[in-house]
Amino acid sequence: MIPLEEASARVLAGCPVLEPVWMRAVDAGGLVLAEAVIATELSPPWDNSAVDGYGVKAADLAEVPTELAVIGEVAAGGWSELVCGPGQAIRIMTGAPIPQGVDAVAMVEDSELIGDAGSEIVRLHRSVETGQAVRRAGEDTRPGERLFESGTVITPAVTGVLAGSNTRQVKVWRRLSVAVLSTGDELVDDGGDLRPGQIRESNRPMLVKVLEQAGCEVEDLGIIPDDEVHLERVLREAATKFDAIITSGGVSMGDYDVVKAVLGRIAEMQWMQIAIKPAKPFAFGHLGGVPIFGLPGNPVSSLVSCEMLARPALRQMMGHRNVTTKDPCRPRLQAVAAAPLVRRRDGKVHLMRVDAVFAPDGRCHVTPVRAQGSHQLAATAQANGIAIVPDGDGIGSGGAVEVVLLLG
Repeated sequence: MIPLEEASARVLAGCPVLEPVWMRAVDAGGLVLAEAVIATELSPPWDNSAVDGYGVKAADLAEVPTELAVIGEVAAGGWSELVCGPGQAIRIMTGAPIPQGVDAVAMVEDSELIGDAGSEIVRLHRSVETGQAVRRAGEDTRPGERLFESGTVITPAVTGVLAGSNTRQVKVWRRLSVAVLSTGDELVDDGGDLRPGQIRESNRPMLVKVLEQAGCEVEDLGIIPDDEVHLERVLREAATKFDAIITSGGVSMGDYDVVKAVLGRIAEMQWMQIAIKPAKPFAFGHLGGVPIFGLPGNPVSSLVSCEMLARPALRQMMGHRNVTTKDPCRPRLQAVAAAPLVRRRDGKVHLMRVDAVFAPDGRCHVTPVRAQGSHQLAATAQANGIAIVPDGDGIGSGGAVEVVLLLG
């Protein structure tokens, strides 16, 4: 058996990042920038008001209450040639350009409008400082400023900044196209009654969703029967259409399965026995230069090996890096065992599915889900983390344990 770290290193080394492409910024949400974005415009482009109120000279409000003559109005999207002089005010809306002569904005909540139409007077009840409620041109960004570095994920807020800075095109690592398939004559997904020896297929729908949430474009190739000619044809065709291929089932040492026979013949494969529980058997290699991941058939093992090995590699190919660990894995942290994490010595690291909760003490506390068998997917479905429990006698209540958070 090989350590998890070695298996992970082998897989990551075989999944280099894709060549970047140029794309419309509005279509690049969730992708990773492959080139820094430099601002070309001021944002905001001109001084504007942060509030609804009155543009004034701050010196006129040294003593309050005071009354000023309202000489006009400027709305958001408008422009005014008015000049604010001593003893005068200009009604102004949030986002409207600051008129000439105005050096502060008094909030409408601190005002009282008096006088007749055409000769309005505003009584202001609170002093203001010079620059108050004025957003200066370029306060957010200025031409030549590096808005975002390469490696930045394009979140909704980043998309907003790109739009606000008139960045129309960005260089990014595109989404991976991934094919997912399961093999086995015993698998059915037609909704009919089970015949003796048949089981419902659950791995493929599960893996498709894991990969979609990881940012991949996924195509479900369905259940492939135990026929070497058919499987070889499907795999060879997939290698010409997709960036990566994931298979489920047929990688255990004792399996008599067409997956091993076909991949062993047409692909460059590494058949691994990893010192972890669950998900000990795992296969990785390349078919025509396309990464192919062979996951075990037990549902929990398939999910865990995808999370710990396949998903990070696919994310790496799309340019993703965890901001703290500098790797493409999910976030990890040191948690507290809220209940004992029970295990026996067996030479393996146990990847226990846990319920993780952030407690009032500011720490993450984890409790193992009710069942840990590699076939017990219903229990694992309640987990939001994987506790990495080293070989030994387990971790007692209150002990420290590293946890991979399964978030999003």
